[in-house]
Parts: sequence; structure tokens; C-alpha cells
Amino acid sequence: MRNIYYVILGMVLTICSTSCNKEWEDEQYLNLASFKANVNAQGVTTTYVRFKPGGVVKYDLPVIMSGSTMSGRSHTINFALDPDTLGRLNIEQYGHREELYFQQLPSKYYSMPESIEMPAGECLTTLPIEFKLDETLDQADKWVLPLQILDDPAYDYQANPRKFYRRAMLRLLPFNDYSGTYDAAQYRIFLRPDEKNPFTISSQRAFVVDDRTIFIYAGTRDIDFLDRKLYKVFIRFPEADSDSKLLEVWSDNPEIELTLDEKRACTFTMNDEMDELKPYLKKIYITLYLYYSFKDYTTVPGEKLEYKVEGSLSMQRNLNTLIPDEDQQIQW
Repeated sequence: MRNIYYVILGMVLTICSTSCNKEWEDEQYLNLASFKANVNAQGVTTTYVRFKPGGVVKYDLPVIMSGSTMSGRSHTINFALDPDTLGRLNIEQYGHREELYFQQLPSKYYSMPESIEMPAGECLTTLPIEFKLDETLDQADKWVLPLQILDDPAYDYQANPRKFYRRAMLRLLPFNDYSGTYDAAQYRIFLRPDEKNPFTISSQRAFVVDDRTIFIYAGTRDIDFLDRKLYKVFIRFPEADSDSKLLEVWSDNPEIELTLDEKRACTFTMNDEMDELKPYLKKIYITLYLYYSFKDYTTVPGEKLEYKVEGSLSMQRNLNTLIPDEDQQIQW
């Protein structure tokens, strides 16, 4: 009787072992096409693109094919715009405050293929997007390129059903050598005539205008103010081969009456050094010294509030020199 039990046990173990081996060889997970586009708290993917006036900048959006084994054949993956998801995202983020909505990037500023090929035996490819940027693209608006992977029974693949895998909301942020987020610890905003208790902000974002020009918002305003477009402060840097440290500062709205301090010039410093612990890491330090005043005519109807702004804005930009493509070196 004992021998019979041993025989049966051996047969069961053999069957289980054979079954496991076959399962391991088979596909364990579905082959699903997905974007690789990490989202931030606002549900969009920050997409940094170098500003090149009159030029074309290529951005490769990763596309992956999931599964425990590589597909033995190629797949043609199809793409389209997704304005409906962008509309729902705006409602979720901003309700009915349409002035704060993400705006769909106009078609004249980009081009991309309607489909790409995922080669057999591969799980990663890219969707090439060519951006054509110029000074007419106002960065006071929040530009998004909303994309989706199309799904249809006729296709030879399935799109990932999850929202942030099947769709990519690319929040376009062009950059130049001077744009980015500046620390504003030494930046003070005074309400006149009382100049004893200044307003402060933690940081100030500088947006691209062209390859040598950025703009910030006057005083405490930022991109989530409804009247932000009225309070732009433009800052132009000298030519790259110039020894001048003077900045050109102006506003395109005469109603804020932007005035520069006659006694203190607006200047900047720009230095770089290699990291002591990571010799491949180059650190670039930019500091802006700004002294101006302006009038706020929209906060209190019928009244103008005068502000004086003084102090410095500082930014550190890190470059990984091991990466040959200069535009990809920046560690955001």
C-alpha cells in the first residue's frame, strides 16, 4: 500500500512540474501598448523642449509594450489627439475658472506620425514629435499636447485601459539658458508708501520669450492669477559674446507703469563649476538683481496700488556632461 502512495505522489509531482514549466514558457501578462509619461499632481507630464527660434526640436515620447515575454511579431501602434480627456482634466483641476485652463497646443507648433512600428521582440520604441516654436507662443498660457493610443478590434494590439498609460498629457515648457524656477528668498515686494513689512514669495518662475529673453510676473503674481497676462516683466540678457552684465527690463502693458530704479541697475551674474563629488556634474549658477516699481490697477476697482520690488532671484542648473545631447543634459 505504501508503495502505491509513493507512486501516486511521484506522478502528481511530475504533472505539477511539467505544468509549471509550460506556464512559465507561456505569456503571463497581456501585451498592452502604453505611454511612458509620468504625471505630476496636476495630471500632466512636464515636457521640457529647448527653444530654438525658427528651428525644429525633436522630442521622443517613449511607448512600451507590456507582457512577461517579448512579442514574436511587430505591431503598428496608432495615435490621435485626445481633447476630451484634456477637457475633463481642466474641470477636475480648475472647475469653471476657464482662464486657468490648460490650452491645447495649436497644430502649427508640432508635427507627429499617426502610427509607429513596435519591432518584433522589442518592448520599447518612441513616438517622434517635432516642435516648431517661436515668439508667438505665449507662455502665459498653459500649453498641453493631449495624446492617446487608439484601440480597435481590427488592430493587432490592445491599448492599456488605465488612464495615465493609454493617454499622455504633455505640458510643454520651452526653455533657454535663463528660464526655470528661481529661488526668491532674497526677493522683497513692498507696498508703498509703507515699505517696512515686505511681501515675500518662495520662488519665481521665469518663462521663455526667445533665446535671450524671459518674463516673470510682477510682485507676488504667478501663472494661477486670472490677470497674470497684464503683469508680465520682460528680462533680456546681452549677447553671449558680450561682457555686459546689464539686463533690459520692461513691460508690454503701460497701465502698470513699470519704472526702473534710477540708482540701482538691473544686472545678473552667471558662473559655473564642476561638482567635487560627481566630476561629471556641471553646476551653473544664475542670479538676477532686480529693482523696479509698478502699479496694480486690477485688484481694487478704481484704485491703483503701488509696489516696489527689490532683491535677487537665484537658480542652480545641473548638467550631466556624460550625456552627449546638450538638451538632455539638464537635470530638472
